[in-house]
Amino acid sequence: MTVLRMMGTETEYAISAQGAEHYDPVRLSFDVVAAAANESTSRIRWDYRQEDPLNDARGTHLPRAAARPEMLTDEPQRRIVNVIASNGGRVYVDHAHPEYSAPETLDPFEAVRYDHAGDRIMLEAVRKANRARPEDSHIVLYRNNVDGKGASWGTHENYMMLRDVPFDRIVALMTLHFVTRQIYTGSGRVGLGEHSEMAGFQLSQRADYIHSKVGLQTTFDRPIVNARDESHVTRDERRLHVIVGDANRMDVPQALKLGTTSMLLWLLEQQCDSSLATATAASGFADGQASPGSIPVIPVDDLAAEFRFADAVDAMHQVSHDLTLAGSVALESGRTATAWQIQVRLLTAVAAQGAVAYGTDSRGDPLWPDEQTRRIMAMWRQALSDVAAVRHADDEQRLNMTEQASRLEWLLKWQLCERFRRRTGVKWGDIRLAALDLGWGSLDPATSIYGKVQSQAERLDVESGLPVQTVAQGGLTDSPSGASGSGQKNGQTLNQKEAIARAGQDVVQATREAPRDTRAWLRAELLNRFPHDIVAMSWSHITVRDYSRHPHGMLCLDISDPLLWTEERCRPVIISAVEEGLSAAQTLGRLSRLGGQ
Repeated sequence: MTVLRMMGTETEYAISAQGAEHYDPVRLSFDVVAAAANESTSRIRWDYRQEDPLNDARGTHLPRAAARPEMLTDEPQRRIVNVIASNGGRVYVDHAHPEYSAPETLDPFEAVRYDHAGDRIMLEAVRKANRARPEDSHIVLYRNNVDGKGASWGTHENYMMLRDVPFDRIVALMTLHFVTRQIYTGSGRVGLGEHSEMAGFQLSQRADYIHSKVGLQTTFDRPIVNARDESHVTRDERRLHVIVGDANRMDVPQALKLGTTSMLLWLLEQQCDSSLATATAASGFADGQASPGSIPVIPVDDLAAEFRFADAVDAMHQVSHDLTLAGSVALESGRTATAWQIQVRLLTAVAAQGAVAYGTDSRGDPLWPDEQTRRIMAMWRQALSDVAAVRHADDEQRLNMTEQASRLEWLLKWQLCERFRRRTGVKWGDIRLAALDLGWGSLDPATSIYGKVQSQAERLDVESGLPVQTVAQGGLTDSPSGASGSGQKNGQTLNQKEAIARAGQDVVQATREAPRDTRAWLRAELLNRFPHDIVAMSWSHITVRDYSRHPHGMLCLDISDPLLWTEERCRPVIISAVEEGLSAAQTLGRLSRLGGQ
């Protein structure tokens, strides 16, 4: 699969009432979600029957009686707390937050586009809800993860992967990655500790709220690796549910967060057969022909053992707090390593496996079969080059590192805060810096701090996937320049204004249209054509009224195979059914033949 796999994001938004000293966030969340619906979609229920939030990937099932109430996310709600979006996604109330779940996509760049579409959908819902509210108490949404007073909410990632990969292997490798990827995916945070007990700045918003290594829970004692085994797909795949990430505003860290994780899952899948992994490591080639100078395959188990943390949770906090980027974390072996060193090894392991699987070019680089994977691997290398350069710079130099800050969100936010500190003479504990941090996440263009500096951030043209600026090639070294080797550029750039305009158009389109190559397309298409006939929807099932059987009859279509119900396969069936004047139930009957139902 390489980087291409089904993936998607979920974003919980912070919510407040402007100017109000006291407000009910749950009530405000209901108002926003209700505003996201229309007359046609407000009656459609979310189908909870296939959900099982207590199923544990470690092979157990938590009894409902033993579960905390907030873990029971499969209990139906009577109020309008679920809306199926026009793009096949979902808008709903999760505890005290409005949440957007993006439709299923097949690559990280599309996932970023539909993630941005969620921001626009939620902003429009807020504007609609505010029309019924006094101007001095308008609702405001924030794309962030903390309030600095002890509360945290999630920005989750979801990846479909082969179930054949043992879960303990997933835990071992993902722990290394999730702890160390913060150096280029962190969105930055003012304050240290859950309650901002200490003044300062750190790389990640989410890190201080992680307190265990593996667990089923998402709202308390949060784990580095979430064990919820609720796939919403066929039994051959699992859904890896990731809860440790930040709510990025910038394109590059968001794409890297998704892309690098997907590549490491590919590495696990390639080596899920231990005998095959041993054979390929010994031979140096498999389906492709690795060049004689290629790095031999690095077995995942050896990699995980080499860098296993002495205390993974402590390492998570330590990496986030270390603005020098030079601090080493303790390993179980008694040695130490930096987050940068671990990330370089992870990148090297993926590249080595790629050389074996697909062969290499004249430079020894893998001949990746798709452009998305080539872009992610180049961006990963660039990110580590950026981090190396920042690591060797003092604060004065960091303030002027505009190129690196265009790709490292935490650095761009730090520059903004540090310039304010120097201009005003305040210390890191000043409330105005906390306000800057909060304003960074505001979705309201009038108050968004990020909105004022976003022109400094590198944008990805999601149509081509190319960055506005160039991506460095060559080897990696922990030096002030960050990159070694030829230092060549890929030469593929886009005019910044053109890219920003095109990205905005793509996002608007993504609010209305579903991805064409996953089951999200069918969900959105049926919603558009038969809104009054649909009774309920979920990620894996669609239920419509079937009057031919009974006045209250219903018909359910199982769409558990996420890659079967695409536009290419389903559109001809639907067009034919509509031309014949068939009902929604009859159309689903025709569609069911595609899945052998």
